[in-house]
Amino acid sequence: MMKKSAVVILFALTLCVVSSAQQDKSKRPSPPAQAQCKFSDGKTIAVDYSSPRMKGRKIFGELVPYGQVWRTGANEATTFVTTAALTSEGRDIPAGNYTIFTLPEQNKWTLIVSKHTGEWGIPYKYESEEVARVPMSASQTSGPVENFTISFDQGGSTCSMKLSWEKTEASVQFSEKK
Repeated sequence: MMKKSAVVILFALTLCVVSSAQQDKSKRPSPPAQAQCKFSDGKTIAVDYSSPRMKGRKIFGELVPYGQVWRTGANEATTFVTTAALTSEGRDIPAGNYTIFTLPEQNKWTLIVSKHTGEWGIPYKYESEEVARVPMSASQTSGPVENFTISFDQGGSTCSMKLSWEKTEASVQFSEKK
């Protein structure tokens, strides 16, 4: 009986340790990351995502297939929160909380902005909740980018969002809709 109790206690402690490690997202192989851009009037665009590592793998065209919707990071789907009404490539995005996905191709990408939030990230099944599909520019980086990174360049009244990983950079420019 004593042995059985010890096994049960050991099992419970193991579950507690595993559960605790899973809750600390910074210890994940694809840790959380954030990017933000602030317009001159103080309104912002904020992105929360998980940043996977290249680890010697071929990313675009293999790990992330061309022509298929990608969750744009790892783990939970990437969130996109804007306190400003935005416009990009003739598409309007009202202020609000969204999830973003991308559709990578070899020479062009598409940003997908969805009203559906809180999902894990895959499989993508939210076409009916899309706010916009925005064309993105795609180019080669000057060297390999180990960590998937989302960043912003703020210039005047625009915020340019850049997605960089492996040897690819995809970008899209947002302006405040006045």
